[in-house]
Amino acid sequence: MKWLVLLVLVAFSECIVKIPLRRVKTMRNTEHACRLSQISFRGSNLTTFPLRNIMDMLYVGNITVGTPPQEFQVLFDTGSFFLWVPSVFCRSSACSKLVRFRHLQSSTLRLTDKICRITYGSGRIKGIVVRDTVRIGDLVSTDQLFGLSLVEYGFEDIPFDGILGLNYPNISSAGAIPIVDNLKNQGAISEPVFAFYLSKYKQEGSVVMSGGVDQRYYKGELNWVPLIQVGGWTVHMDCISMKRKVIACSGGCHADFDTRTSLIQGPSTLVNNIQKLIGARQRGSQHYVSCSGANTLPSIIFTINGINYPVPAQAYILKDSRGHCCTTFKENKVSSSTETWILGDVFLRLYFSVFDRGNDRIGLARAL
Repeated sequence: MKWLVLLVLVAFSECIVKIPLRRVKTMRNTEHACRLSQISFRGSNLTTFPLRNIMDMLYVGNITVGTPPQEFQVLFDTGSFFLWVPSVFCRSSACSKLVRFRHLQSSTLRLTDKICRITYGSGRIKGIVVRDTVRIGDLVSTDQLFGLSLVEYGFEDIPFDGILGLNYPNISSAGAIPIVDNLKNQGAISEPVFAFYLSKYKQEGSVVMSGGVDQRYYKGELNWVPLIQVGGWTVHMDCISMKRKVIACSGGCHADFDTRTSLIQGPSTLVNNIQKLIGARQRGSQHYVSCSGANTLPSIIFTINGINYPVPAQAYILKDSRGHCCTTFKENKVSSSTETWILGDVFLRLYFSVFDRGNDRIGLARAL
């Protein structure tokens, strides 16, 4: 299906008319640990929202927009920062099966003079920017800036209505404030922290939590990793190895944590080498292995900040709709001057992940 292709691709630009240049602050090689604040654990500040697992390919949750509230199913995305849902005026075929926002029915809607254009790897939208009340469970963000799509391309047959971005506001010339920032500024959450627990196979059980973390979803201690720079959920990765041999990221590289991406993506030559090492054969756009031997394949180790994070074959090999076993490694089509790997849901199902905007860091622990 087309939406499976969309999920593994990265957004190129955000919903803004013009893009300002700004200097970013480097996070590595600083006395970062000395200034970290305490994260709330299962306290009154913690709010948990259920997510629905769709075929182990993406995780969606419900929000409401407007007064009275209109409900939408959205993808919670750490790879972008903007929120958008379809407008009732969207006439694209991609919108025909989606829930569309009826702005005339909302008493709290405010129009702006901005338009938005968001381009993803295989799809794009164009729309208008408005303000209204957005609710995520019990959390309420008033006067939230977001987009209403008027035109959508490449989003046919997607199983969600819109996207709710959770990244830093790194491209924000239209004054777009991400919903996490708005919730913090309005006192709805005490800390700009959110975390993901992603279930495997089960449709229910996955959650995204805001304002803190719930220790019932992981075991051991959270291992904190500083961001390379403010502006995105990117950290330094030491190496990728298999059977005690480095197979990628040999001199260190970047790792992006992206909940919109279902697979693990990396540079073409290195991904192809991993496919060969595990005996995968290409058929069409996918690489397959023998299902009978899949469980005997070795784990692939991602070493981050000195900690090993194994990804076993049971995680990086999935069965498709025909019962064939395909790998979850994919070429990253977005070129970069630095070797970059995108760790999507395949990795995040194994490791409970905490995104701490207040301290510019990511926490990882083995998921239960």
